[in-house]
Amino acid sequence: MQPENPTKASVLSALSRALDLVEGQPEGHSQRTANIAVRIAQKLGLTAHQCEDLFFAALLKDAGCSNNSVRVQKIFGGDEHLIKHGVKFVDWSSTAESLRFSWQNTEAGQSLGAKLRRMASNLGSPTDVMNEVTEARCTRGSEIARMLGFNPDSADAIKFLDEHWDGKGAPYKKSRFEIPILARVLCLAQTFEVFVTAYGWEAAQTMVAKRRKTWFDPEVVDVVKAMPVSELIGFGGDESFLPSMSALDSDLDAICEAFALIIDAKSSFTSEHSTRVTQYSVEIAEEFGFDSDRITELRRGALLHDIGKLGVPTGILEKPGKLDEAEFDRVKLHSLYGFEILSRIPVFEALAQIASSHHERLDGKGYWQGLRGEQISLDVRIVTVSDVFDALTADRPYRKGLPLEQVFDIMDRDAGTAFDHDCLAALKKVRGSANEFPMAA
Repeated sequence: MQPENPTKASVLSALSRALDLVEGQPEGHSQRTANIAVRIAQKLGLTAHQCEDLFFAALLKDAGCSNNSVRVQKIFGGDEHLIKHGVKFVDWSSTAESLRFSWQNTEAGQSLGAKLRRMASNLGSPTDVMNEVTEARCTRGSEIARMLGFNPDSADAIKFLDEHWDGKGAPYKKSRFEIPILARVLCLAQTFEVFVTAYGWEAAQTMVAKRRKTWFDPEVVDVVKAMPVSELIGFGGDESFLPSMSALDSDLDAICEAFALIIDAKSSFTSEHSTRVTQYSVEIAEEFGFDSDRITELRRGALLHDIGKLGVPTGILEKPGKLDEAEFDRVKLHSLYGFEILSRIPVFEALAQIASSHHERLDGKGYWQGLRGEQISLDVRIVTVSDVFDALTADRPYRKGLPLEQVFDIMDRDAGTAFDHDCLAALKKVRGSANEFPMAA
């Protein structure tokens, strides 16, 4: 029996773990930031509605981060998750500090020549480049919050998250009270959480005091300085403040669609991948005669089947050649990540199965669990066929999309071992005409 009436807070709190992955942050970063932000807001005397808007803004603050993953990787090389984690400790308004970070982290571990070539290829100063990256992140994150129906105040808190009190933040150079109060609180809460998690309470308080009147609103800083650690930091769930509005079916659909956009933005080669896989999966399911409730579950699962890829470095996803063993091991982890994220949401039990199993094979040679035969549900088999079909027909870093005849020839060779015969037959029936392929998303 399906669990009933999940709340938006519980669903987005779980999915925020995926955003922590894409930003290279420890699990629970966004949730802890939300807890800290709300506690500060309550001390400032903000209304319950403002606290609610702030809570959701904190959970979704990194929703635009996959949009700049490719850009960050191209700027620095290596694993952009490590760069994104490290940059949270840097004051990009300081030219000296930004140059130092760029020198230390560009092509880290590579030759001096590789470092210099990468830095020379970047147009503009490190500060200008990071302002561009910040704008992509904040603008897209704000759009996603609006797409999910949250108040403009939530969206603006995300849009202006990295503006600073002294006007030297990014990307709009707003200052003082030009910056919305929710953004001022969220900027401090995010930075405080990063420092307290990495270095402890005293280091975080020292950072806040040092950045008073530069990064942070002095009134917000004074509130934080006056709060004891037990009151400000509750690294579990904040039982005193959990928005209780239920997530309707339409809300769950919108959330899945929004996160599909976040997932597909991670690589320049996966644009609309999740949407197309969903289209193919639904068409196959209709061919099998699935009822509407089952198709709804399948559709959501297909939209989120690759959510764990937010934890895979973009340099691996965009590699123009064959992956080595270590790189492929990183890719295989995305199925596990998907299970760990989605299994936190009781109403998403079916989605967790699809996300964790769509790379399993009937012969047991898939990953990550090595399932075989009847251990793999029909719903998973449908998404598996659809996923491979899209991977073969779409452009990839190492080749152009293949023609339909060649695609089905390749898939036929794996029927009965990797793919279900009936699912492949249904795919051919709904997608076998060159005149109908590809369908616009």
